[in-house]
Amino acid sequence: MADKMKAQVFYEAEKIQLEEIPIPEVTDIDVLVKVKNVGICGSDISYYYGLSPLGTSTGKGPLVLGHEFTGEVAKVGKVPAEVRLFKEGDRVVVNPVQYCNACYACACGQTHLCENISVPGVTVNGGFAEYCVSKYTGLFKLPDDMSFAVGAFTEPFACAVNGMKKLEIEPGQFVAVFGPGAMGQMMVQLAKSIGAGKVVLIGTRDYRLEMGKENGADYIFNTKDKNSKYYVADLKKAISDLTDGKLADRAIVPTSSNDAFEKAIDVTGNCAILVHFGLPNEGDVIHIPALSFHTMDKQIRAAWLAPLVWPTAIRCMAKGLVNVEALLTHKYPLEDTEKAIINLKNRVDNPMKVQIVL
Repeated sequence: MADKMKAQVFYEAEKIQLEEIPIPEVTDIDVLVKVKNVGICGSDISYYYGLSPLGTSTGKGPLVLGHEFTGEVAKVGKVPAEVRLFKEGDRVVVNPVQYCNACYACACGQTHLCENISVPGVTVNGGFAEYCVSKYTGLFKLPDDMSFAVGAFTEPFACAVNGMKKLEIEPGQFVAVFGPGAMGQMMVQLAKSIGAGKVVLIGTRDYRLEMGKENGADYIFNTKDKNSKYYVADLKKAISDLTDGKLADRAIVPTSSNDAFEKAIDVTGNCAILVHFGLPNEGDVIHIPALSFHTMDKQIRAAWLAPLVWPTAIRCMAKGLVNVEALLTHKYPLEDTEKAIINLKNRVDNPMKVQIVL
């Protein structure tokens, strides 16, 4: 094996460059992965444009971004080798939220809040490179018939699974999903698979809403574009008309829009559960009509990352409960990573999900 690899190294806002850097060393508890497919996350866009700090000690680079990735095992550390968990050539997906399993949070099952967390692509070098090292506890083998491209959806889909678990959908319920991006598309499919009676997808761009219709949404509403044939001026009335005045039983908001979450509060009915999923901006404040919220006995829950749901996520994809492959609209080589990030941010050619393919 060569001792150098190509990697996209991020330094500061709008500065990322392809370089040759050393292939990472493998400690006793590590596995070296030859990267195949890497999804671009909204957080990668935020890091690139300097909108969010990295998870490094300084909050800055240099760092190799990319945390949604699959690959082949290239080298196995002493511990996973001794217990025969992995071998060279195994097809794997990396869970980037790698916890210590020893701190108080981990002992409570709150692994996503680990006090010693390590995250490839956020706190340490990630997947926008030919190779990436991972703790062996952060690896899952891919099913034989699952492609690397589909496997690279596991991290975002696992987050969606966690959010939907928090939603506690009961069979036949009316579910509202705010935000028709890739996450919302997966949530629509999962809601239907879980047993939702009807699902409404709410957004501001028709091409995404129409994809949601293809993915199982019973109704689609555009709340912004008055020229859209799906436009509704009064969302609460539109949902009230569909539910005989009862409003939505459940609502989940896979968008950072504060306005969208406040709309979700407005269009949910008695004993509703709402899940705040999209990462808000610092300083955002949610306004709640206190009396009606209290007397209607609603609940608000947050869903952050994907603790203890990865096996469920992989099983759902393997068994066809969701079709994530249809969401992959654009692929770029490693050399064009910066272009891919910029084009995704600027919505060039109507992207849904974008991957770097090595």
